[in-house]
Amino acid sequence: RFKAVTALSPLQYQKQLRLQEARRLMLCEGLEAASASYRVGYESPSQFSREYRRLFGEPPLRDLTRLRNSA
Repeated sequence: RFKAVTALSPLQYQKQLRLQEARRLMLCEGLEAASASYRVGYESPSQFSREYRRLFGEPPLRDLTRLRNSA
């Protein structure tokens, strides 16, 4: 039922929320990627970067640079 509403499994949904919160922390609060990743529960910065790239299409630094330049 959850997947029918969100199109994601509960685990995928939780991961997406964590990555979006990390993105917000980096963009709005100025945290570095490693700090934001730990804050949202990642133990490995490399795992965070890999999953971030998978969701947003580019690594954290490049994504944030693009977002800041387009604002």
